[in-house]
Amino acid sequence: MDQLTVGILHPGSMGAAVAARAATNAAEVLWCETGRSTASVERAAQFGLTPVATLAELLDRSDIVISLCPPAAAEDLARDVAGHRFTGVYVEANAINPMRTQRIAGLLEPDATVVDGGVVGSPPVGDKTPTLYLSGPAAATERVEALFAGTAVRTAVLGTEVGKASALKLSYASFQKTSRVLVALAVGMAREYGVDQELIEVASKRTGSYLSEPQYIAKTAARAWRWGPELEEAADTLAATGLPPEMLRAAASTLARWNDAKDDGELTLTDALDQLAQP
Repeated sequence: MDQLTVGILHPGSMGAAVAARAATNAAEVLWCETGRSTASVERAAQFGLTPVATLAELLDRSDIVISLCPPAAAEDLARDVAGHRFTGVYVEANAINPMRTQRIAGLLEPDATVVDGGVVGSPPVGDKTPTLYLSGPAAATERVEALFAGTAVRTAVLGTEVGKASALKLSYASFQKTSRVLVALAVGMAREYGVDQELIEVASKRTGSYLSEPQYIAKTAARAWRWGPELEEAADTLAATGLPPEMLRAAASTLARWNDAKDDGELTLTDALDQLAQP
């Protein structure tokens, strides 16, 4: 492993920190400084990454390339790499959907071996220890696992199918990030009526995450006929206070798919999810 050279594409706050952890087991971690901002240059220097002048040089010298960039740029960046006929392991670690990941694999293969990656957690600085989920050809995922062995970046392989890691990343992000926005809306609404501290007190009596209670989905479906209109009322309240109501209206629209499950105490988790999938 100490003979491998790694290239990191467009090292932002996550990419640079992940790349720095890879340096523990790699001979060198490269990045291309051409066209990058002063902030990127300073960040790369902070994490001890080695600058190269061109993308072609980075690709020629790298055994493993990690793509961690803004999601919108992922496919364009992959096309640039494909144009250079890169033949190593390409870790597509951006927060993009599985379909885009599979398109990128199509762009790069058969020259490169594509590993699907998804980082869950904060950048690995200080005491932060994110997990890099991987899916793709076994030999390639093993190389990536070895690259981060013993570092603050944990790895977990989900199988050989490209797209699984992306799906897990977005599945978690859809809950985690939306829940944070919902918190902002709830507290914002409560603040307008001077009951924000009381709201926080109510919430403090509950512990754990709703995401860890999938069995409750069937109960949610059975109550959707009541919850949907309630959320519409909450959305009206948000709108009246100048806060954006669209997220709660979208949630109400989602609940409407369960209208036929009204008070169904026999509904199973599988039944509820099947109904949710029907337009």
